[in-house]
Amino acid sequence: NGDNNDYSVGVEQTIDLWDRQGARRQKAGFMRTAAQAQYQEVVLNKSADAIDALINWHAAKRAASIAKSQQQQLNSLLELVEIRQEAGDLGSIDAELTFLSLSKQFAQVAGAEAQLQMAEAMVRELLPDWEPERGIIPDDFWPSNATYPSDEELLKHPKVASAYAQWLTQKEEAEVTRRNAKANPTFGINAGREERENVVGLTFSIPLNIRNNYSAETRSAERMALETEARFRAQYQKLRFDLQGAFGAWQSYNQQFSQWQSLVKSRIESSANLLEKQWRSGDLSTTNYLLALNQRAESLLSGIELEKQTRIALKNLMLQSGRLIDLPPVQHDFSIDHQD
Repeated sequence: NGDNNDYSVGVEQTIDLWDRQGARRQKAGFMRTAAQAQYQEVVLNKSADAIDALINWHAAKRAASIAKSQQQQLNSLLELVEIRQEAGDLGSIDAELTFLSLSKQFAQVAGAEAQLQMAEAMVRELLPDWEPERGIIPDDFWPSNATYPSDEELLKHPKVASAYAQWLTQKEEAEVTRRNAKANPTFGINAGREERENVVGLTFSIPLNIRNNYSAETRSAERMALETEARFRAQYQKLRFDLQGAFGAWQSYNQQFSQWQSLVKSRIESSANLLEKQWRSGDLSTTNYLLALNQRAESLLSGIELEKQTRIALKNLMLQSGRLIDLPPVQHDFSIDHQD
């Protein structure tokens, strides 16, 4: 400066004594984990919706097939009744009853076809590349015997994993706030020339945080951490209860469907020919024959509905347990008793 040509240069460095950057990196890692789990939850739910749609479509297709088969059967019956009526074997009332049953069946076929079209539209909405020729969900997709998942598996469910990672994120936010309240020292070195003398100096400074000790921010962050912990534990408990309900529902449907298969299915499949033979031989009146045909169709539809509900119940169980589709593991340790 001036005539003496004095000058001074220096550098300063603040030391991250409390590792604030480390806490921020940890927080960012948990945020990524939460985002990953949330994405997996979306994929899981979308997959469940698609499987639901395929189950409903398959059931609607079979129901429509039964309705058409029943219509064809009644058409054939009406022709036979008219032939026997002309031969004097049956009265006009038999033809009238058959005609009324056939008229009713037209509406049932139309309704079944409409249900099939709506079910197919839903599948196409969720799976744009799907075609009916591609069929249904393969049998090997379904587990032969559903088992109850462990607590460790439940903690890795995307819904719980997301809540867990959000809790850890908020805990790290509280830790970042606590570390921000602690002052970091700043060191400096200066060198120069003053009054024709070489000068070297060291400096040291540290904020006292007299006006703001960050206590309010720290308490707020800690409260948020407690709230997110409570949400995580509530989510975990809810999933456990939902899983218990899903497991019980599947067991009930599976038991009833198994009984239907063993007691009813084989008899119904062979009953059509038996009923027709008895009607032709005169052992069964036209009225009772029509009633039996209707009951047979209703029983077949009940079996379809029971199988559909059994599949949906199993899908719900797989969804609640996180086993519906293969998902990459979330990258952090899980423990319901996690403590610092």
